[in-house]
Amino acid sequence: MTTTKVIVDRHTASIDPHTSLFEAAEGLGVRVPTSCRKQGKCRECLVEIDEGAELLSAPSPEEAHLREGFRLSCRTRVEREGTVVCHTLRRGAMRVEESAHGLPTRETIAEATMTRRGADLLRAGHKVGVAPDRLLGVAVDLGTTTVVMRLHDLESGDLLATQSFENPQRYGGSDIMARIQYDLDHPGRLLQRTLLGYLRHTIEALPAEPEQIVDFVVAGNTTMRDLFFGLDVSSVGQKPYRSLTEHEFRDGKRSTTSLRVSARKLGLPLHPAAEVCGLPLVSSHVGADAAAALLATDLGSSRELHVLMDLGTNTELILGNRERLLAASCPAGPAFEGGAITCGMPALEGAIERVRWNGKQLSKQVIGGGSPVGICGSGLIDALGELRRTESMNAQGRLEDECNPFVLDREEGVVLTEADINELAQAKGANVAGLRILLDRFGKPAEAIERFYLAGGFARHLDLDAARQIGLIPDLPDDRFVQVGNASLEGASLALTSTRHREQLEQRVRTIEHVELETHPQFFDFFVEGCQFEPVTTR
Repeated sequence: MTTTKVIVDRHTASIDPHTSLFEAAEGLGVRVPTSCRKQGKCRECLVEIDEGAELLSAPSPEEAHLREGFRLSCRTRVEREGTVVCHTLRRGAMRVEESAHGLPTRETIAEATMTRRGADLLRAGHKVGVAPDRLLGVAVDLGTTTVVMRLHDLESGDLLATQSFENPQRYGGSDIMARIQYDLDHPGRLLQRTLLGYLRHTIEALPAEPEQIVDFVVAGNTTMRDLFFGLDVSSVGQKPYRSLTEHEFRDGKRSTTSLRVSARKLGLPLHPAAEVCGLPLVSSHVGADAAAALLATDLGSSRELHVLMDLGTNTELILGNRERLLAASCPAGPAFEGGAITCGMPALEGAIERVRWNGKQLSKQVIGGGSPVGICGSGLIDALGELRRTESMNAQGRLEDECNPFVLDREEGVVLTEADINELAQAKGANVAGLRILLDRFGKPAEAIERFYLAGGFARHLDLDAARQIGLIPDLPDDRFVQVGNASLEGASLALTSTRHREQLEQRVRTIEHVELETHPQFFDFFVEGCQFEPVTTR
């Protein structure tokens, strides 16, 4: 009998013909999410095929909604001999930013929306049910790439546990515009259903009884937040790129862009009286994640000029002080997170995260040690910085002949090509143009920035020297930068545990001026200049 080698999340087994990938994963002790006991109905048991797709059974009708490269493991059987390599979307080895660093000292206020009076459970002082023995709440940072969840004690404010996973909606595309189009093309709210299934499993894995969770706060960009609540996101994908809630708010049909829906309606296993709160939007693609980060950094409370840059597939920028706040979104795309890059990958085991190059010898650091599989965002910025520093690449991103392509690991075939560099140049150009336009509107040069918050998992692991070398960030001293980490999750936690902070957030987002970058007369010039790999002037 012939056998096939199957590698699931870097665990290897030899299996018999006609074994499903789900069964192979089970045999390896790799948990694959499912709610339908392998019937193909819940559509949660997603795997991404890295190698050996031709050895597998043809896609079943239940898989018609999936893009190439993704399969339902319970519907997919190995039919021919060879090697199949795949991964689930719950890879525990993924480096996910779960905390925040270097934030202003904030008063700890444990006065949540949900409280108790004797045996009664109260929401804003009104009885809504019977109180459980513990009052717990969950804060969620719903990212395009990853989802992070915190469990808090609402009566003390204490953090009890953290869980994270890859956003399973990735089968609908790696960026928000792709997901909007996918949602339009596939009726039935498939992206919402898949995400909710993963959230149910994660809630059940928390060290608490689900019925003890009485409040649930979600921060995410405009598209991710609205997909989570099952809203039509088509308006976010076309000018003026606004959520239905923002349109209704501007038309006077609602008093806020925040959302409140019963947990029961969303099928989340929480207390019967629990509601899910989607935090308010700033405007357009500057979503609830930016609003939450604004709360966490307390941006807008100082006379000094501060900047918040949340680097990702859709970079969000907020700039200003207590007198004025400006915001913009920069469609950077997935390049900084390894997307659209030949050997790019998320920050998983096997990803090159650090690169040093003196023009002849190369050293690298790989997450988890061992041989590299690819290169993640921080490694890409390092590589570009080293290539510029050694003049192995010019300002236009052209490599010297001996470095074309730039070989990061010859044995494993990990390289950086000029096409990859072009993708990164355009992502960088969008961010640089956004910052320059906000500074221009505010009437200040970059050297006036006293505090520059770099938010997000990618930004947390940036080498500042390399980022300055290629012009990703302004040429400012180290002590003005704060690589804050997950400011969105921190803000969601503040809103969950403090009614006062939630009200403060509602008030502050209404003071922000949204800037449409493409309407600025110098947008194209700033973008082209931003695509150059050279330091950004601060004057």
